[in-house]
Amino acid sequence: MLKELKQREAEGRPIQVGLVGIGSMGKGIAFQIAKTPGMRLSFIADRDPAALAKAGEVYPHETHLTLDAMAALKDQNIPCDVLVEATNSIIGAFDYCMAAIQRKAHCVLMNAEVDAILGFLLHAEAKKHGVIVTSDSGDQHGVLARMMNEIEMWGFEIVQAGNMKGFLDRHRDMEGTVEIAKKLGLSTQQCLAYTDGSKLNIEMSIIANEYGLTPVVPGMEGPKATKMQDVIEVFDFEKYDGKGRVDYILGASEHGGGVYVVAKTESTFEQGYLNYYKVTNKHPYYVFFRPYHLCHIETPRSIALACLYGNAVCTMSKGRVTDTYAYAKKDLQPGDRIRHAIGSDEVYGLIDEAKKADAAGHVPQGVLDVEDSEARPVLKRAVKMDQPLTWDDVEIPAGRMADLWEQQKSLLGIA
Repeated sequence: MLKELKQREAEGRPIQVGLVGIGSMGKGIAFQIAKTPGMRLSFIADRDPAALAKAGEVYPHETHLTLDAMAALKDQNIPCDVLVEATNSIIGAFDYCMAAIQRKAHCVLMNAEVDAILGFLLHAEAKKHGVIVTSDSGDQHGVLARMMNEIEMWGFEIVQAGNMKGFLDRHRDMEGTVEIAKKLGLSTQQCLAYTDGSKLNIEMSIIANEYGLTPVVPGMEGPKATKMQDVIEVFDFEKYDGKGRVDYILGASEHGGGVYVVAKTESTFEQGYLNYYKVTNKHPYYVFFRPYHLCHIETPRSIALACLYGNAVCTMSKGRVTDTYAYAKKDLQPGDRIRHAIGSDEVYGLIDEAKKADAAGHVPQGVLDVEDSEARPVLKRAVKMDQPLTWDDVEIPAGRMADLWEQQKSLLGIA
């Protein structure tokens, strides 16, 4: 890959990349693309003039700066081989990706929300136009997809795709998140989505839908473990009934940014080798571990994979096996409004098997994240804390999110 990129650099035909979103993650992506041979940012777009004005601090090369991403995507004089979507929006991100696809540009999603919630519509449109929509290489689910692809190639059976979370408070509110968000350089809403576990569940739903995995219980088990090696002890893999699962460990501060895969081999021939290679195990279960995911640093890999080879990192290729559903963060009363579904005072998200949760009438968390209207979902009846919201509990306003969800239901054959 690097050889081909260097050749493109030498020949003066770099991959032309459009970047939407120059916030915390977008700045890192711009910086990394500036360092990567054979790539150029053809435009950087952001709605915030102050953020856009600082783009030159991380990307010192000539590029088109704009407050209007859609205009840039529709301008055929601005080249774009690959769009990197790095906002934390859903509707806006969806529209940007659709515009990129329709001009035959690939899309790399550093945006797990649009990936998980409306990704099937994007993949269907991309297929029509002969381009790729893919998760980013550096997000946890992207790293897991890469690991699992290789582990399966080795002949192992995937038992669990695992994440590692340092802290979880499902009932944390916006007020209690302000200070830590400032320290981390994140928006309060974004930080809260990490803290209450919504982001974790959304990302794990993406990898679950790539490999056909399911959680053992809604929200996964998430046992406490201080280090990666504990994985082999804190889960009962025998009760998985031969099904691949998604899960996480809580409190492993030593490798808080890591991910792991539990895989199985019955081979006693391999057992000796794997012990010699010091792979954590309790035969026939083995833990393969990566102690980090590097987010923006790994984004150029996704860009190159799509543009040079037409390959994706993760596309939810098994279909909507799971989804992330809304649970009440506190006792909710009739008339309460859900201001932001992902990173809110009202709800948090838990991954569940889609067929089971849909049959029970549970509402996917993303459907409640209405951002294109002043109208917001309103509770029609009381819901107790930690109970799932059902379609009978909430009135969802007409708008783009509702329309797109209906389109995706039709595409997937959901009743």
